[in-house]
Amino acid sequence: MSGARLSDEQRLDWLQLIRSDNIGPRTFRTLINRFGGARAALEGLPDLVARHAGGRQIKIAKRQDCEREYESALKLGARFIVMGDREYPSALREIDSPPPVLCVLGEASALMRPMAAIVGSRNASAAGLAFTDRLARELAVADFVIASGLARGVDQRAHRASLQTGTVAVLAGGLDRIYPPEHVGLAQEICARGAVISEMPLGWEPRGRDFPRRNRIVSGLALATVVIEAARRSGSLITARFANEQGREVFAVPGSPLDPRAEGCNDLLRNGATLCTRGADVIEALAPIVAGGASPRANLRDDDAGFPSAERLWDETDLFGDPATPLSDAAHELDDDGGQTALFQPDVFTPAPAPGAAIEQISQLEQITQLLGVSPVSIDDLVRASGLPVAVVQAALFDLELSGKLVRTGGNLVARAPG
Repeated sequence: MSGARLSDEQRLDWLQLIRSDNIGPRTFRTLINRFGGARAALEGLPDLVARHAGGRQIKIAKRQDCEREYESALKLGARFIVMGDREYPSALREIDSPPPVLCVLGEASALMRPMAAIVGSRNASAAGLAFTDRLARELAVADFVIASGLARGVDQRAHRASLQTGTVAVLAGGLDRIYPPEHVGLAQEICARGAVISEMPLGWEPRGRDFPRRNRIVSGLALATVVIEAARRSGSLITARFANEQGREVFAVPGSPLDPRAEGCNDLLRNGATLCTRGADVIEALAPIVAGGASPRANLRDDDAGFPSAERLWDETDLFGDPATPLSDAAHELDDDGGQTALFQPDVFTPAPAPGAAIEQISQLEQITQLLGVSPVSIDDLVRASGLPVAVVQAALFDLELSGKLVRTGGNLVARAPG
């Protein structure tokens, strides 16, 4: 399929085939290989399904629905790229189940550059966020585009640190459904020099099982994945699992054994992940790959140490299947508030209404408490991570110190009290 130059009608054929019920990336490729093209597959599917009565139920998507989605994407300023396009990321094309069609908003040229994925805790510490910022900037200077999932915490900081050099955000829902909702503005900023991409239909509300699907794209885009602060049940470990299965190197940033947010990363290191304490660790390991003299490699052992349950992380047949299908324990990234909001509003496409749950507001004291870890962090980093005025941060730290929840270690550094 490489090297194809498709007309709009042919792209619609691809879109109609992948939007059909119970056709995922693997089935799509099988059908293309069997029939020789998407149009032929659409024409041959009814007979094929009829000959296998009682098997998988496949319902071909309505052409007018696909035309409406195609036109709506154009109104958003987005476009569809397929596996044969020059702009389709070469690293993603090599994975086991690459999405046949991607909807891309922003600069598609960013998808053609070498990428490194940075993922981690949504509830990251100030120290973790500061390291994320430094790492993303160091990788950006070395001409790596940063890939991540637009989540809170580490993902957000990685995207922001690489806005000027190029970053790619992968969504679990449609391009007009941003999760979490407060990242709408960040998504718009990303599009100036990078891209926001999704394999999901416009208007698609992300569900729990859609986040592992997104994670396989994040890792598939990148030559390596770096995990910063991940608990043992973290979705970031799913991304690491996919990266390893895709033959990509996995890096982990070590953390204090007293901090639950570091348990997943420390487990990854015990399981063979490469230690990352600076950008040079990643840059030096990937230099031969970028130069074309080496291939990406998996570096984690094959056992399940350090990973959440692998059951039902992603199943291509459930895209439009039974919504009551049990979710993986690890597929829980939607449990913060369940709300999404529109990035742009197309004129002719009306997405399904988003759930109305409001974003939970936490107190300034709770915000500072969450940012503190057992590893010392500078007050300046706390101010930057919280976005609060210096006086407010200082007052919160004073309250925490009085209550015995804070220790000062000198050099304007503070940490959460052990215990």
